[in-house]
Amino acid sequence: MTVAEILEQLKYGEHIHLECKKAESTLPNSVWETYSSFANTDGGLILFGVEEHLKEVDFDRRFTFVSVKNPDQRIKDFWNTINSNKVSGNILVDSDVGSCVVNGATVIWIKVPQANYKQRPVYINDNPMKGSFKRNYEGDYHCTEEEVKSMLRDANDSGYDGGLLIGYTMDDIDMQALRSYRIEFEHHNPVHVWNGVDDLTFMKNMSGYAVDRSTGKGWLTTAGLLMFGKGVSVMERYGNIRMDYLDISNLSPGSRWSDRLTYDGTWEQNLYNFMRIVMPKLVSGLKRPFRLEGMVRVDDTPVHHAIREAVVNMIIHSDYMISSGILKVEKNDKGFVFSNPGSLRLPVRTIYEGGHSVARNPRIQTFFRMIGAGDNIGSGFPTILSAWGEENWRKPDLSEDTEMRIVNLKLWMISLMPQECTEHLQALFGYKYSRLKKEEQIILGTAHLEGSVTNARMQSIFDMHSTEIGHILAGLVDANMLIADKKGRWTSYNLNEDYQIQAEQMDIDDIQPAEIVFRNDTDLIIYEYIRTNGFITTHQILDITRINTSQGANAALGRLMKMDLVKKIRKGRQFIYQLTN
Repeated sequence: MTVAEILEQLKYGEHIHLECKKAESTLPNSVWETYSSFANTDGGLILFGVEEHLKEVDFDRRFTFVSVKNPDQRIKDFWNTINSNKVSGNILVDSDVGSCVVNGATVIWIKVPQANYKQRPVYINDNPMKGSFKRNYEGDYHCTEEEVKSMLRDANDSGYDGGLLIGYTMDDIDMQALRSYRIEFEHHNPVHVWNGVDDLTFMKNMSGYAVDRSTGKGWLTTAGLLMFGKGVSVMERYGNIRMDYLDISNLSPGSRWSDRLTYDGTWEQNLYNFMRIVMPKLVSGLKRPFRLEGMVRVDDTPVHHAIREAVVNMIIHSDYMISSGILKVEKNDKGFVFSNPGSLRLPVRTIYEGGHSVARNPRIQTFFRMIGAGDNIGSGFPTILSAWGEENWRKPDLSEDTEMRIVNLKLWMISLMPQECTEHLQALFGYKYSRLKKEEQIILGTAHLEGSVTNARMQSIFDMHSTEIGHILAGLVDANMLIADKKGRWTSYNLNEDYQIQAEQMDIDDIQPAEIVFRNDTDLIIYEYIRTNGFITTHQILDITRINTSQGANAALGRLMKMDLVKKIRKGRQFIYQLTN
């Protein structure tokens, strides 16, 4: 790392991924806890020779540089220890460790990557239960026994859903659900040899039922029970699991929801039934353009396909062994939220790229794949991204709540920057908003539309490094447009709805000279505003110029239209003005 990169990370990086240690003369023992926590979470940067004062907000006071004595020996000690039995594994390479001089002090830097799911948990002192750590907004913390067991299960590629459930037989199966599934199976696989076999044989072939070779007795597998089990049997074996659907769109005054599905005894709670009941509710109201394939009408659209992929992904990647086993689907006025228990086995960036499918429940995945729902080649999430991109909607937001152990996928059915959002921001910030860069405007738009914004969220929207985004966020905070909400080492940002517009919104000296000769400075300001933002309304003219009446605004627009520079366009119930060229 260079000096500039270290200073950028200190000033603009996410501090949840940063750990500073004084370490003047010896390696602190706590470095191994931090190494474990970074490896088991999202990775991070360790700096020796830097002391952080967490309560300080001013950058110049927050960090103190103190030279590490004999840095070559300290680095050698680090390598010797990490390659010993002090830690369970060394996931670093030579280029991950080095030293440089920052502000006259020798600093050692250690870049810890996120361990892959097969390497986790990374632990210390030969004890995974007591020596495994993770990272949250407060710093390093001991993993719970449940977290450690979950990481150990994740390291096994055979999945969670193949285990025999002793005592659970075909009597525990909801036969109506199984028959319905087999009808779908035959529809998608009309000449398949399994269509003619009995239910027990079919379940064996699909890995929903298996024989214990040591006893010769057959039992349901986890996949078989979860897919088709009777609600009572599922709850008896997995009392932690609950499947919920909540529709809070188009709410009437005083209503908490417009539709809800939860386990109430009126339906058999299993994964197949949940999928079958919820899917029609989710796609209700979505456009289905008329399309023929041969003589057959095809109602499936990319958006319908993407929503189906989202439901299947939620199901096949859930960790049904942990205590907070709630699958929740929410439909709201802005889109959908899919929540499943567990954590992300792969980094978010890898999931966005696709092609790396690692389902926790591969047998359940096969059940759905055989009826045309989901795939096992890693194309599911890119399918969602593609469908949302075609509609010009906001990029899907995949995130992980490490404290609650829940993965959330938010599918926004609103554009990246809807007109009403742009108008709100222009009214809130005045002309200053139009002078912002595109990335700054999108960040403010995200804070407005999604309630808040984080560095991680913007990384999913922009192809930018976290420090670059941190730089932009800090600038918007300095401009008083965003308010930083700090929670220990974690920061989220809210829109400053109390922003006070300065009396002078725009000065003619700020505008680049144009080849067009305008009648007055006001016409030039209006023209430049449209050129920057794409359109203007009469209300916005009152905000950015000295014109104080609608008649004056219309007169200015009339002059520009007479010069054939601006055209009038109806948008819904109002008119906007755009450049003719």
